[in-house]
Amino acid sequence: MKKILLSFLIIIFLSGLSFSQTTDKTAKYTWLAQDSWAFGFGGMYPRYISTNLRVVDFHNIGGFLSIQRNFSEHVGLRLKVNYIHLEGHLPSNTTLNNNLFGGNLDLLYYFVPSEPVSPYLGVGFGGYVQNRDNPPDRSTSTSQADYQFNVNFGAEWKVGIDWKLITEFGYHSTASAYFDAVGGTVGGGIIGGQNDSYMTFSMGLLYYFSKGPASKLNDLYTGITPSIDYDKIESMIKKYAAEPTTIDYDRIEDIVKKYQSTSVGDKWYLVGVNFDFNKSTLTPESIPILYNAAEILLTHPELNVEIHGYTDNVGAKNYNMILSQRRAETVRNFLISKGVSTNRLTAIGYGEANPVMDNNTATGRAFNRRIEFKLK
Repeated sequence: MKKILLSFLIIIFLSGLSFSQTTDKTAKYTWLAQDSWAFGFGGMYPRYISTNLRVVDFHNIGGFLSIQRNFSEHVGLRLKVNYIHLEGHLPSNTTLNNNLFGGNLDLLYYFVPSEPVSPYLGVGFGGYVQNRDNPPDRSTSTSQADYQFNVNFGAEWKVGIDWKLITEFGYHSTASAYFDAVGGTVGGGIIGGQNDSYMTFSMGLLYYFSKGPASKLNDLYTGITPSIDYDKIESMIKKYAAEPTTIDYDRIEDIVKKYQSTSVGDKWYLVGVNFDFNKSTLTPESIPILYNAAEILLTHPELNVEIHGYTDNVGAKNYNMILSQRRAETVRNFLISKGVSTNRLTAIGYGEANPVMDNNTATGRAFNRRIEFKLK
């Protein structure tokens, strides 16, 4: 047993050296895919649980190979073949050696797939062929084939972009009361009755050899790259503005005057007042635009404004409603600090509703994290 544990420690150490995790913040979550294939291998420590045998701990050993298909970030199907050797003492103090070759098909559910340590739960069934020596009843066959039910709980530990360390506890309830070559059992298995059961602890490596598109779940963690491409911003402004010029404050004031003469319900979209991903603080480029908006509102005291905050479509809808409300209140507080009366300003968050651009692109999401004024 000590040699097995030492071997695993050596594997883990060499994996850490050869895979050398990256220190880039965004790369931390870039390994997850929407679907994938993986191959696994490792060692096992098996142990009798509900049998008539006295357990012999230090001679039990096993190993496994697995292939799995992850249909999504959360759900996967795994085929696992294994060999295990179990020893136990019969009531006569004779040692019973039990050698099993088996295969199991388990459905896996990952609770937090985007995390470097990802716990999962598995349920399934399998079959095995066993060979036993020294059965107490000579009429009992030394070989037997049967099926079993499995419950597994484990975790995948990220050690590289395509590699993970796996640790797993498994509980296996056999369909036989003669798994230990002695009829009946102490306790009973998952499927009830007088059936034998055993446990396994597995440790090994999992290699993801095929991956689909990058997971969109990672957007919740990485957000948008914080670097600012000012040339790209200028080209977007030129594309969507009426005139490809720098900000004309006199023209903005003329637009407000135009709104003043229309019916209530017209909106004033503040081009350039946008927010970083998952933030409600003002960006440096939005400050001069809001200064100008405050100046216009101070010169037009008859205007009341509803400040509408928006988000992109990344994240839960309930959270986005809260975030959009915070953004609207941030702008309201800024205008109040510049002298606009509080009773003229109302802040309302609308979450990810009414996008002005496509949320499937980083540029579209950046534009949708915006502020609009509704003039009364």
